[in-house]
Amino acid sequence: MTADGNQTPFLTPEPERTVSTQTWIIAAVAVLLIVAVAIVATLRRTPVNSGAPLQPDVYAASLPITGITMSEATNGAGGKATYVDGTVTNTGTKTLTDAQVQVTFATSDGSAPHLETVPVALVRTRIPYVDLQSISVDPIKPGDHRDFRLIFESVPANWNVQPPSILIVHTELQ
Repeated sequence: MTADGNQTPFLTPEPERTVSTQTWIIAAVAVLLIVAVAIVATLRRTPVNSGAPLQPDVYAASLPITGITMSEATNGAGGKATYVDGTVTNTGTKTLTDAQVQVTFATSDGSAPHLETVPVALVRTRIPYVDLQSISVDPIKPGDHRDFRLIFESVPANWNVQPPSILIVHTELQ
């Protein structure tokens, strides 16, 4: 009971909280930044399916690709991934900091080949599992070589099951 004889309600209403305009602006900017980063990350990893073969990069002749092997794996959702592993050697005079390749999967029925352009991912470790990283994390200096892996999740059903041709179509150098 209060001093004037009235009873105090058991639950008193909470004072209304207000959010300032500045707080809303900061929150909106943060959300936009997160969305922009997600879009950039997705675009960078999405394979480019080109209808026509691309020209090799000028520095491609200094980056021979050897030891091509292939494997497949299924994921928990029932999809299939095709892995193309190999070694790239820098026989040139500049340090390689990034590369993209166009991979051509020939078909068994004579139709147009399937082309995909993807970034080269270097193999960081193989045990206990294959871990990949961008070339920019560990650039390839002149005379060095690195193992790489390319991952494809949409190889066509009419692929002739032979190793694809790999052409370096873009490089970034130091």
